[in-house]
Amino acid sequence: MPQTFNSADEMVLALEPDGPVRGLRPQASARAARWFLENFPGDVVYALKANSSPELVASLTDAGISQFDVASLREIDKAASFGATTIHYMNPVKSRKSIARAYFDFGVRSFAVDSREELEKLIKETKRAQDLRVFVRLSCEGHLSRIPLDRKYGVDGEAAAELLKLARQASDEVGLTFHIGSQALNPDAFTTAMAAAEKVIVRSGVLIDVLNIGGGFPSRYPDCTPSSLALFMDCIGRQYESMALGSACRLMCEPGRALVAEAESVIVRVDARRNEELFISDGAFGMLYDAAHAGFTFPARRLGPGPARQSSLHPFSLWGPTCDSIDYMKGPFFLPEDVAEGDYIEIGQLGAYGRSLSSGFCGFGAYQDVLLEDEPILSMYRDMNVASGPDNVQSSIS
Repeated sequence: MPQTFNSADEMVLALEPDGPVRGLRPQASARAARWFLENFPGDVVYALKANSSPELVASLTDAGISQFDVASLREIDKAASFGATTIHYMNPVKSRKSIARAYFDFGVRSFAVDSREELEKLIKETKRAQDLRVFVRLSCEGHLSRIPLDRKYGVDGEAAAELLKLARQASDEVGLTFHIGSQALNPDAFTTAMAAAEKVIVRSGVLIDVLNIGGGFPSRYPDCTPSSLALFMDCIGRQYESMALGSACRLMCEPGRALVAEAESVIVRVDARRNEELFISDGAFGMLYDAAHAGFTFPARRLGPGPARQSSLHPFSLWGPTCDSIDYMKGPFFLPEDVAEGDYIEIGQLGAYGRSLSSGFCGFGAYQDVLLEDEPILSMYRDMNVASGPDNVQSSIS
């Protein structure tokens, strides 16, 4: 069990860590889970790929989430170990062995497909099982999301309608699913995709049992202020009520980022400063992958005793610890102007995908985990006085 501290400041004073430390705040993920369960008009399924930390997943299950969206056998194994009541194998293209193992060894009954060939594969490898729930994955535009996911999976038009008919014949329950992309900026992305799904349903003449609107629910970052999650829920609810789905059709979603983004940060040490560039103990091959490769800007603050001197914040870029020149995070990361070698920095909003995308390149990537009882860094960052920096930074759960 990770050691517990009142704050990241207390932790660095006590441990003076040489390597990066992951700061977990399970109270933040539990709060987000409760909000989703209270406000989403259907089943809330956690996308395990976002973060598989046992402490954070336990906070979600304790809050009431018991269904998991997975993409591989390893994730199925993890979900089972976390006590999932229902596992949804939503990767549309799977190996034959993984289908058979998922069904016969782990009791998975819920699968996604996006082609006739994948449906036939599923039917054969489950030995024509009569208790399948088959989701047809629709193609979906991603232009309203920060990370589009529309190039790889999905079927549309007449082909989607025909596949839905075949899935209806082959399964106990049939559903439609789509993914609008990661970090959606506007709820119109959901309403547009739901309207497109309705056209496929009408064209097919099939009454579906489940409409799975996937993930894409956003979190807030210093450089990105999407619509509030409350507005997302309002738009989704209105669209759902207007659709010709039948009274028995259930709604389902697969949040990942919105449940765990605020619940994990990384605490790093500054090993060198060169003008406005800081060399730190984690980077692009670790928790800061998205800062380097997807251009995300994350909230940052200096740790330790004394006043934060928030009025003198200055934009910095960061270099990670590996030997690779792409280990660079442009930022800007707003920190006190006099930040120097030996200082510790907490970088927040890394609970979504930071842990999942970390590697051990160049021998780095070993983390110590600690539990922190204070509020996530984004809440602190919101109150900083940064004239040229981020504004209107707050939790999406509002």
